Amino acid sequence: MPGGKACPGAARLSEASGGAVPRDEEQDDEGDEDMRDGGVPFFINRGGLPVDEATWERMWRHVSRCHPEGERIALQIRGATDLPKVPIPSVPTFAAATPIQERLEAIQRYIRELQYNHTGTQFFEIKKSRPLTGLMDLAKEMTKEALPIKCLEAVILGIYLTNSMAGLERFPISFKTHFSGNFFRHIVLGVHCGGRFGALGISRRDDLMYKPLAFRTLGELVSEYEEAYRRCWHSLKKVKIGQYVSHDPHSVEQIEWKHSVLDVDKLDPEELRKELERHTRDMRLKISKGNPSPSKDRKREGSVSSPQRSQSSPHRRNSRTERRPSGDKKPTEPKTMPDINGYQIRV
Repeated sequence: MPGGKACPGAARLSEASGGAVPRDEEQDDEGDEDMRDGGVPFFINRGGLPVDEATWERMWRHVSRCHPEGERIALQIRGATDLPKVPIPSVPTFAAATPIQERLEAIQRYIRELQYNHTGTQFFEIKKSRPLTGLMDLAKEMTKEALPIKCLEAVILGIYLTNSMAGLERFPISFKTHFSGNFFRHIVLGVHCGGRFGALGISRRDDLMYKPLAFRTLGELVSEYEEAYRRCWHSLKKVKIGQYVSHDPHSVEQIEWKHSVLDVDKLDPEELRKELERHTRDMRLKISKGNPSPSKDRKREGSVSSPQRSQSSPHRRNSRTERRPSGDKKPTEPKTMPDINGYQIRV
């Protein structure tokens, strides 16, 4: 049973039965219990697929502890012999003339069809310090296994599925919020095209993931998420925004996750707006120096375009632009990304 197609079926049935963990979270530490975000433990499957027996049993113990119906729900699912067959979503493909907005909507539908992972065990280990090529291999495995995912997995998958989109830039946006004495973290994939911003992602809440390409500035996009957090009584504490990600699936550079770290508590709305405008200028400068997106006049697309058949873009300079904490107008010295083993989140 561990690792085979019974695993996604059982996981999704558990999800449909109420789930185990109340929010998203980041994976930051190694060890059996990877992190407590918002006071709730969360685990990472570090053994790959198929899931090994120890990880499988740990997942079910966690479900038994966290689910309102306790061990009974775990025994009910594991003992069932007539679980429904889980449909495997089809990876979206596009005609060359399909508008970017329609492509993003199709990708978001695909991400949602994979469903949110409520089991308390993240199936794919995302090491943020891995080179982009390794993360793209992992994203391809996600499409093959079609398991439920969490928000960081959705970001990696979103990068993979948009690699062939000329003129679309992608960058990570991370949020840290506070609610009821605990801190929570979440991440989405920001997108920019034609002078408009939007986002791809997954969350337990509909208003904390996908955003259409409709926001004139990065500040408007961030404000939209801040308002969504207010509706669920979370206060936004920090926003971390990365740089544009290369469209080259074979690039050995790392994703720059935290080019700007903005302490919302220490910035008034006007200061926050200016910091976000500065970050937007930094991203534009990155394009002029490295051209992360393939240009339309140099990219030849066939009648059908898919992530598996995309052509790579010109390789970006493997330089790490300095991170800029909020309020600090002077660039810091370039730093090497630490080896962060994983990332977990809840909302």
